[in-house]
Order: sequence, then C-alpha cells, then structure tokens
Amino acid sequence: MAHELEFVNGQAQMAYVGALPWHGLGVKVDDNLAPAEMMKAAGVDWRVQEIESFVDFNGQKIPTGMKALVRETDGRVLTQVGKGWHPVQNEEAFEFFNDFVEAGQMKMHTAGSLKNGEIIWALAKVEDDFELFNGDKVESYFLFSNPHQYGKTIDIRFTPIRVVCNNTLTLSLNQTAQNAVRLNHRRQFDAEAVKEMMGIAHIKMDQYKEMAEFLGSKRTTEDTVKQYFGALLGTSNKEEGELSRKGKRAMEVLIEQPGAEFAEGSWWSAFNAVTYMTDHELGRSADTRMQSAWYGANRKLKTDALELALEMAEAA
Repeated sequence: MAHELEFVNGQAQMAYVGALPWHGLGVKVDDNLAPAEMMKAAGVDWRVQEIESFVDFNGQKIPTGMKALVRETDGRVLTQVGKGWHPVQNEEAFEFFNDFVEAGQMKMHTAGSLKNGEIIWALAKVEDDFELFNGDKVESYFLFSNPHQYGKTIDIRFTPIRVVCNNTLTLSLNQTAQNAVRLNHRRQFDAEAVKEMMGIAHIKMDQYKEMAEFLGSKRTTEDTVKQYFGALLGTSNKEEGELSRKGKRAMEVLIEQPGAEFAEGSWWSAFNAVTYMTDHELGRSADTRMQSAWYGANRKLKTDALELALEMAEAA
C-alpha cells in the first residue's frame, strides 16, 4: 500500500510530543525540543540544491531552461522549477518558530515529511486554549507547510484541535490572509515579514470559540441533520433524499463519537461528526487520511462542513 508519510528504513519520518497523534504514526520525543531539534528528530534535517536540467540529444546535453530541486541526502529529484524560483530550506521553516518557542508562546508538537520529501511540515502548539460545554477543550496550533513542489506555496495556517477526539481543522477564520498566509517561491522567504503580516504573536482563537459556542447553542432535528450530511457526504437516492453509505455512517458517528455528550443534539455535534470521520475513518490508511485532512480533499470537506453548519444553525 502506498504511503503519503515518508518512510526511511521502515521508520516514519515524523516526530511528535505527548500522546500518540490521531493518525497513529511517528516517533515520540520530549516536549521541550527546540525547533532545530524537532527537525532532526523528524528526519527532515536535510537541504535541497537547484541543479541545471539537460536532455540528451544526438550525444549533446541541451539545457532545458529548468532546474531540478534535488535532496542532498539521497539525490532524489523532488520537483522541476523554473527561473526565479527560491527554495526555502527546511531549517528556514523551523527557524520561523524560534522566537516564539524561546518566549514560551509556542511549543513544537509534530513535524515530518510527506510524499517522499515533497511536503515538509511543522506543527506548534500555541498557549491559547479554550473550554466549552463543561469540559470540551479545544487547543490552538499553527501548521507551517514547506512544499518542495513546483506550483505549491508556503502555507501557514491556524489549526484548532478538539482534544476529546483529536479532530483537526486547518483554516482561515475569514476571507483575508489574517490567519492564513500563503507565500510563493518567486521571492525570498522573509520570516519577520510573515510574522508581522499575521500578528502571530498575539493571535487568539476568539473567532473560532464564538463559532463553537454558537453551534453548540443551536439544536438540530433529524431532518436537518440528514440534510446536512446529505449535502456534505452525498445521497444514494436524490429524489427520496436517502443518505449515502458515508452519510449513514455519519448518523452513527453522531452518537458514537468521542465527546458526543458535549452539546448533544447541536450543530457543534453534527459538525464534529464530519471532522471525526475525515480524520479517523475516511481514506485507505492513517497517513493518507492525514495528508488529505491537512492538504487534500478532506481539508476542504471540513471547512465546507463548518460553513454549512453555521449557515444551517443560523436558520434554526
């Protein structure tokens, strides 16, 4: 079975702090690692080189005008890039967190490599949590993604995680770049400018907390929650509105999911049924679920689920 998480000599190229992550992969490390130490523990302490690309034609090497982005440790070609491309080394990505870790504002949490080094990520916990409904705790994280892929951008996202079930969400809380920053490789990466753009040192989860409180205050009905799951997960009979297999499973998860007792019967519970399925059940394996939940189709499914839950709760 193909893996999205990179494995070297049978070892997942990922490190984590604390309890085993929701995707069940990685090597456990101490909770006080500096960013550079986390990078090394995750096996991503390597650099890339830009190498001129050529084609052989009639015994001659002809430049293609492109460059190969090559990993120094094993010579693997990660992508082909054109002129004006500025690779961001992994050490630069991890250095982004240094000031915050040293100031006690963040702690490194997980880091690793996906798609054989094409995506490197670092997740840091922000000291800014909240609790709702007498025990439902949500923790705050930042996800820094450094892709060694042509056409992909450096991406820094606010990532709340619901503790009781390890449900994750990677999103911007509005339509601006306030809480999610994307930078292309056409200019040099400037960590200080990104920090200033984001207001990262002072960011709060107030908006997401307000959303959660609102969803928890609005009740679903059997009909509305079926309509919700049908819109997100599909129906097998559009005329009769019969739920698809995934939709029917969501109805079961609604009752079975960890934390079902918090705001039971609310739109918060319905929304978390979708995020639980995407993080823990959908996909071929744990690491493919992780890749999809953070970077693929399931990331969009979860943000769509939040938007639709807010819309339907407003109408309730």
